[in-house]
Amino acid sequence: MRGYLFLALAVVCEVSATLSLRAATDGSRRWYVAVVTGYLAAFTCLSLTLASGIGLSVAYGVWAAAGVALTAVLSRVFFGEALSRTTALGICLIVGGVLLVEIGSGS
Repeated sequence: MRGYLFLALAVVCEVSATLSLRAATDGSRRWYVAVVTGYLAAFTCLSLTLASGIGLSVAYGVWAAAGVALTAVLSRVFFGEALSRTTALGICLIVGGVLLVEIGSGS
């Protein structure tokens, strides 16, 4: 259970860093502090996830898929970027793929 908490934190940190990167390109360079801090925290939490016993394929799959999905939705909310039906379908397919990896791993 602790591993999944680390995984959730890794996703939140990675998405925050990515959104900060977008903000940094539009505004103040101070956002780059959040970018670096967020990515360092994300990789630290991801390594703690792996150390807790969660398999790499599951951890990375969930981390990447959740990151893509959340970043797409939140970039719409914060930056007004497009979120089309095709994008939404792609997010659903990513989530479905990760679920299949999770089921296939037997964990």
